[in-house]
Amino acid sequence: MKTYLALIICAIPAFVFGQYTDVINSNRPGVSKSAYAVGVNVIQFEAGPYYSKENHVPLQYETSGGGVDFAGRYGLIWEQLELIVDGTFQADTYTDNRSSIEDEYSRSNFKTLSVGAKYLLYDPYKNAHLEKPNLYSWKANHSFKWSKLIPAVSIYAGANYDTELNPFTPQGIEGFSPKIEIMTQHNFVSGWVLIMNLSKNRIGMKDSSDQDASDLQYIFTLTHSFGKKWVAFGEYQGIKSNFYADDLFRLGGAYLVSKNLQLDTAVTFNVKDTPTVFGLNFGASYRIDLHKDKEIEASNGFPTNKNQGKNKNTESEYYKFGEDLDSAPTEYKMDN
Repeated sequence: MKTYLALIICAIPAFVFGQYTDVINSNRPGVSKSAYAVGVNVIQFEAGPYYSKENHVPLQYETSGGGVDFAGRYGLIWEQLELIVDGTFQADTYTDNRSSIEDEYSRSNFKTLSVGAKYLLYDPYKNAHLEKPNLYSWKANHSFKWSKLIPAVSIYAGANYDTELNPFTPQGIEGFSPKIEIMTQHNFVSGWVLIMNLSKNRIGMKDSSDQDASDLQYIFTLTHSFGKKWVAFGEYQGIKSNFYADDLFRLGGAYLVSKNLQLDTAVTFNVKDTPTVFGLNFGASYRIDLHKDKEIEASNGFPTNKNQGKNKNTESEYYKFGEDLDSAPTEYKMDN
C-alpha cells in the first residue's frame, strides 16, 4: 500500500482458491487498502485513537486535538468480495491567531464516513499451484519471471456521507456522494509488499461557491516483515482538491499478538507550512473468524476438506509477515 512509501499485507493460502488465511490480515496502521479480502464469514474490526496538530503559518491558525479512525470489514458470498464501513471522527480546538487576542473554539465531526464493497478482479497467484517444474532446465526453474511483476487488482465502489456544516469538509456539501477506488498489491520476495491505491471521493459534489468538491487521492505503501511477529512500513498519501491538498508521510509498524489480534502504531507528518501536520496514532485489529472451508467431493465420491492434512492446531503456521514462498507469494510460511 504509498513516491511514495509504505503498508499492509494480505495473504492467500497456497492450496486454496480463496483469500482466507489462518492469521488476521489488516489494513492498519496505514490508510491504504490491500487488494485482498478478509475471507467469507470473517468479521473484522480495525480502529485506533490518534493525536493531531496542525499549524497554518500564512493563515495564522492552528488546531490541536484527537480522534479515532475505524473500519468494519466483512467477507461474504465469494472469497473475492468484502463489505467495508470506515471513517474518521475528530474533535479538536481551532485557534485563530490573526489578532492580538486569540480566538478559540471547539470542533467535532466526521472527517470521512463511507460504506462500500471491494471485489478482487485479478489474482496473479490463483493458479500458482498448477505451475510445474521444468524437468529439463535448471535455468528455467530459477530464472526471474516477469509475470511476478503483475499485481493483484481490486476495485471498490461505495458512497461517502457528509453532514451539514461540517468544519472538515467543503462548505455547502451534505448527504451521500459516490466514491470509487482501484487497489493493487505486489508481493515480492523476502517479505516485501507494495500496495497502491487510487481513489476519487465525493464525485459530482459542488460546494457553496459552485466549485468542484471532489478530491483525488493516491497512496503508496511499502511494508517489510521481520520474523513471525513484526512488520515495519512507510507510506505516502497525496491529496488533491480545491478544498485541501497535501502530501502526507507515515512511518510505523505492527505486532501480531495472536492469530486474531494485531497492534500497531504510526506517526504522520508533512513537509509544508500550509499547514504543517503532525499526528501520532495507536490502534488494534481484531477478527471474529466464522470461516468454514467448503467440502469438495474426492475421487471416491466421499466429501473431503480442501485443507485436509493441514495442522489447524498449530497457531500462526502461516503468517503474512513471514518469509516468501515461491509456490504462493501471497502467503508466507514461517519456520518453526
